[in-house]
Amino acid sequence: MKGKFISVSMGILFSLMFCSCSTMGFVTDILQISSMIAGAQDNKAASSILEAGANISKAAESITPENEYYIGRSVAASILSNYSIFESPEKELYLNRICRVITEKSSRPELYNGYHVKILDTDEINALTTSGGHIFVTKGLINCAKSEDSLAGVIAHEVAHIQLEHSIKAIKTSRWTKAGTTSLNAAINIASDNDAEKMDDITGDIISSMINSGYSHSQEFDADKAALFLMNEAGYNPSSMIDFLEELKLKEKGSFSGFSKTHPSASSRISKAKKELSKLTLSNDTSIFRVERFQETFR
Repeated sequence: MKGKFISVSMGILFSLMFCSCSTMGFVTDILQISSMIAGAQDNKAASSILEAGANISKAAESITPENEYYIGRSVAASILSNYSIFESPEKELYLNRICRVITEKSSRPELYNGYHVKILDTDEINALTTSGGHIFVTKGLINCAKSEDSLAGVIAHEVAHIQLEHSIKAIKTSRWTKAGTTSLNAAINIASDNDAEKMDDITGDIISSMINSGYSHSQEFDADKAALFLMNEAGYNPSSMIDFLEELKLKEKGSFSGFSKTHPSASSRISKAKKELSKLTLSNDTSIFRVERFQETFR
């Protein structure tokens, strides 16, 4: 009887992994019935099955714009536990205006609480972004930029991460991984009478990974590609992003922090960006009109 129940439970749990979202409303009911059957044999088994059901249900939930914002705010809080804000209202306003120009013609011009750019008070050369519209640019990176269009390339890259939902996709993937693991643990628990190992909430792991390691290389290349398009649509010169990457290439030699730690090599990004740039029909170069205001703000 017990062996049969193991087989049935595993079948239920793993088949649920492939159900459409419309069927997930029945997960709790199904697993409660399973737990009642298990309860006659083992209370621990019932508990494990219900835990698996909760994780499957959570994995199937959509992440709303509001969820996206609050997840991003948690990541932002972690970033600000390691860095302080560089207080310069003029420079911050300038960067946020660039961001607004880039986003207003994009596929996601509005977010739950908007896009916000802050400057981190560090000479480290880096830029960080979280879901929900939080963008951080370091003072060191700003000092490397030679023009407004170069800064626009950095901000467009970070906006692209948000609009491509890179961090949200990582969280969704981790939710399903956790659901699958706890489902397997439920079956193992029934078979062995041992408590299944508990897993920590995955959001903390995602936060740590994003801050310490950055996005995957493929996501970084995708963000570069999208950034070139965003810049062109906004009237910025997309080639300025490549110019900035050339600057980073010189800076990253012997460096293992900032962009060197969280991004692919500048050389690889330059190579791929040039290929993508050749596919664009470029707008007229109007960067000359932005030289004076850039120099007044940052030089």
